[in-house]
Amino acid sequence: MKKRLATYPLRLPASPKAAVAEVARRDGTSINQFVTTAVAEKLSAMRTAEFFAERRTSADIEEARRILFRNGGKEPEPEDRLP
Repeated sequence: MKKRLATYPLRLPASPKAAVAEVARRDGTSINQFVTTAVAEKLSAMRTAEFFAERRTSADIEEARRILFRNGGKEPEPEDRLP
C-alpha cells in the first residue's frame, strides 16, 4: 500500500523550535518525526476525550452504582489484594 503524504509549512517561534530540535536530537529522531508524533498524540487525546464525552450522555449512574455495590461475587485472590 502506498503512503499518502501531505506537506505543511510550519512556522515556529525560535525558542520552541530549538526545544523541539533538542528533544528530537536526544531521542534520535528528526524534527519532522517529532512533530508528526506530537500531532498524532494530540489527535488521539482529543478523540479519546470526545469518545468519553459522548458516552457520558448515555451513562446510567444509578445502574452503575447498583452493579458496583451489589451483593455476591468472590473475594479477591490473595495476589490481587492491596498491601
